[in-house]
Amino acid sequence: MLEAIGTMKYVNQKKILIVFGTRPEAIKMAPLVKALLEDDNFVVKVCVTAQHRQLLDMILSFFDIRPDYDLNLMKTNQSLASLSADILCGMDEIIGEFNPDMVLVHGDTSTSTFAALAAFYRKVPVGHVEAGLRTYQRYAPFPEEINRQLTGRIAEIHFSPTTGAKDNLIHEGVDASTIFVTGNTVIDALLWARERLKVYRDMQINTLESLFDSTKKLILVTAHRRESFGRGMEEICNALELLAERDDVEILFPVHPNPNVRDLVYARLEKMDHVHLIEPLGYPAFAWLMIQAYLVITDSGGIQEEAPSLGKPVLVLRDVSERPEAIIAGGVILVGTNAKKIVREATALLDVESRYLAMASTQSPYGDGHSAPRVVSAIKSFLNL
Repeated sequence: MLEAIGTMKYVNQKKILIVFGTRPEAIKMAPLVKALLEDDNFVVKVCVTAQHRQLLDMILSFFDIRPDYDLNLMKTNQSLASLSADILCGMDEIIGEFNPDMVLVHGDTSTSTFAALAAFYRKVPVGHVEAGLRTYQRYAPFPEEINRQLTGRIAEIHFSPTTGAKDNLIHEGVDASTIFVTGNTVIDALLWARERLKVYRDMQINTLESLFDSTKKLILVTAHRRESFGRGMEEICNALELLAERDDVEILFPVHPNPNVRDLVYARLEKMDHVHLIEPLGYPAFAWLMIQAYLVITDSGGIQEEAPSLGKPVLVLRDVSERPEAIIAGGVILVGTNAKKIVREATALLDVESRYLAMASTQSPYGDGHSAPRVVSAIKSFLNL
């Protein structure tokens, strides 16, 4: 079920196991992997659960990260219970073998929660990257809200992206001395990618450049959340059909492979003019696409943080968000999965220049691109290095 790759010698160093399993986790943990590998105080091993497989592998390739352990757990339409059990058992074996001084997990996935639980059972301290985000609505986002709260209870050190996230943890009784406000490592990754994209091209980017009309306003769409399956996804498609009737827009939608998304989206939108349905993109191509976009419509958590850092207004396909900072700053608007609201807000941004510029010019609250070094510094303090 797992494969250990390579051997390392441990001499007066602290052993860190970094665990992630999804595409967004890989993006956000990549800067931290690199920062820790460059520090001689640590022996670092990376474990991927492959909760996402193809999407994850694209990120590993771009950031040149080779996992030391790969659980390879992705299965078609697997249940949350089955996935969670596999993560827990697989991580117990790896933690027992490596015996790390700390396990680092990220965010709100099943990987983060059950890797943290496996570490707790082995009495290994857990560091939680992107800690403290909350909606306090247990089914929104589902299952991420409860995953994140559970991971927060298990973790011994917390790396919060904002003071608001820190305040959430303090309100829940977490010792303030164990919480470090670091910014979000996703901004580290994005700014690194933006610089590399000045000279980097791959086949996906070359294909995208010929796919849409650059004289039109590009709307970039992503949607994949479980709470949107069914009626919510129908409403999203209704909205996109209406927006696609405009002659001044192009809609580009990298479609998530989950059949609950893919089957409906292709049935509804595949033959629409001005709509381009494409396969999921690697991180460099997606970052390039965000840079080209006029407007982003998404239910992704990470894109809520990334796109405003590039000056792109974001309409979020959720009723609540655990990332209120960008909403407060004015760069993000919650539209839920109500077709009328999606169309109304998108139309306002397409037609009213002052409204668009007000959103595009907001300052990102999520960091300056130096979050990973702050996390490393906090880990050193915790481990008395």
